[in-house]
Amino acid sequence: MTGQPEVVAASIDHSHVWMQYGTREFRESISLLEQAGPGAFSAPSRLPGWNRKQVIGHLAANADAVGRLLHGARTGEPTPMYSSMEQRDADIAESASLPSRRLIAWYDGSADELSQAMEQLTPEQWSAEVRNAVGQPILAATIPWLRARELLIHLVDLGTGHTFTDLPEDFLRTLVADVAAMRSTLGGGPALSLKANDQKGSWMIQGPGPREVVVGPLAGLAAYLTGRSHDDVRSCGGGAAPALERWI
Repeated sequence: MTGQPEVVAASIDHSHVWMQYGTREFRESISLLEQAGPGAFSAPSRLPGWNRKQVIGHLAANADAVGRLLHGARTGEPTPMYSSMEQRDADIAESASLPSRRLIAWYDGSADELSQAMEQLTPEQWSAEVRNAVGQPILAATIPWLRARELLIHLVDLGTGHTFTDLPEDFLRTLVADVAAMRSTLGGGPALSLKANDQKGSWMIQGPGPREVVVGPLAGLAAYLTGRSHDDVRSCGGGAAPALERWI
């Protein structure tokens, strides 16, 4: 199970809408932090080890990185998202020391530049092949999905009131399929059968050892697969769901 056809279709049909929604909601959450005062930016996020500045800085840097993929699609030049994953992590850590005004300006500027770059791509360029953050070849048509995924997951991480249950259902279904496919491809984790208990839906993750069934609501499965809090996700026998490798 690769999940690629579903994700490509979603990118064409819905991901621009999800990206616009995520950009708007994330910016409104930043405005809430501005109203709360400077200390709100330095407070811990819902993502362990990250404060809110780091979440905002990562989203700003991600817009720049996605923009590099668009440049590659437009010019045909191989352009990686990041020079290295180590540099990506170092940039996230550095965001913690930046003034909030600089972070906000970075987020706004990078988001605007990304939107303009997407408007400039031709239909032929959207069909070009680029490589994602882990080096996998993908169609440029999936770039809006990459951005929407980052925006909506980190919207929850920012900790201003959004949860996975607030995210669009069709986005969550695509997210679960996408992350399950990525975990199957990258390896390093257990073999799982994922089942949603609040609607129809099941997904497989390839891995070593006996396959274990994991059950939970769609939003909970999305949280579990992306390494977020997932109290409502359990193994079929009622115990804790298996631990997973860190997700990108």
